[in-house]
Amino acid sequence: MSHIVVIGAGQAGASLVAKLRNSGFDGDVTLIGAESAPPYQRPPLSKAYLLGDMELERLYLRPENFYADQNITLRLDTRVDAIDAAAKEVVIGDERIAYDQLAITTGSTPRYLPAAIGGDLDGVHVVRTLADVDGMAPEFAEGRSVLIIGGGYIGLEAAAVAAKKGLKVTLVEMADRILQRVAAPETSDYFRALHASHGVDIREGVGLNRLTGEGRVTGATLSDGTELDIDFAIVGVGIAPDSALAESAGLTLENGIKTDAQGRTSDPSIWAAGDCASFPYRGERIRLESVPNAIDQAEIVARNMQGEGVEYIAKPWFWSDQYDVKLQIAGLNTGYDNIVTRPGDKEGSVSFWYYQGDTLLAVDAMNDPRGYMVGKRLVEAGKSPDKAAVADPSTELKSLLA
Repeated sequence: MSHIVVIGAGQAGASLVAKLRNSGFDGDVTLIGAESAPPYQRPPLSKAYLLGDMELERLYLRPENFYADQNITLRLDTRVDAIDAAAKEVVIGDERIAYDQLAITTGSTPRYLPAAIGGDLDGVHVVRTLADVDGMAPEFAEGRSVLIIGGGYIGLEAAAVAAKKGLKVTLVEMADRILQRVAAPETSDYFRALHASHGVDIREGVGLNRLTGEGRVTGATLSDGTELDIDFAIVGVGIAPDSALAESAGLTLENGIKTDAQGRTSDPSIWAAGDCASFPYRGERIRLESVPNAIDQAEIVARNMQGEGVEYIAKPWFWSDQYDVKLQIAGLNTGYDNIVTRPGDKEGSVSFWYYQGDTLLAVDAMNDPRGYMVGKRLVEAGKSPDKAAVADPSTELKSLLA
């Protein structure tokens, strides 16, 4: 009987094994995860869960008994040491698990601060796993001071939680503006103003020289010479694909694990999906760090492991929750050269439409679900509405789809 092994029990791995079963695969399935918790959602970790608005069980992607009921062997708290591609075996200590096909869904790992600048002090946290967030939760006591390093979405979401809990929040971003790598200046301006209205001290163009303290962090020296007294720090300086196992197994890497349009790696028996995998997209090669991509790509891989030969056509979309604002993003803005602003239908709602020339690439929508949905449909259909019509609040959104 055929045996499929999946390494990585996050969103992609859980979606892949579920799809195998609901599409009729009746061979053996083993899902291996390094964490002790069953597969769970990551996005709420830095938002609802950290705020205390979501119980642990609600984080789980499936009820705990799902895997046994579906005859899926779930091995938690298990770290894979190596993949022996020649022997088609997964190595865990002295144990070897034979596979017919293997999927790598190991996701990504956070970038840490070097120990030389205080990254190894107690009280310095990253936001990636359930254990990370459980470890930092006791720090969020009203009146304490936190330094957040990095002005991307993770840093801003953590800042929003800290501000809502009554902490004194300072956020530093080395680049000229927050969200510089991922969003237009208009989106940066929107969120800078939002955080300022909640008392967050955002310092742009300012980096961290070092964290200070004896054993535990108590202060920080910034690149402009400022010294801060802090109670703890959160590092949000990006993530990297977790491709170490793939590399040691001899698989081809290119911004993560290189796959073809079906999700197959350079080894025909090994597949990859989710944050760790790069794939062809509109003549380029990209890697998407998002829940929708993890689910959709993993489900395509599950089908292709059964011989369907389906290509993955990505439909990128993302979201972020900060205070009472929901940001929804459709498309990829790479290469944009102009922005069209469309006011929403209520206070605080707006959408920014990214164009390259006259071609619509992406939409950022803040508390504007209608703008987001129309923008998403247009981007996915490859349609580019007239920019003047988009900017005109009297234009009925649905008419843009015509």
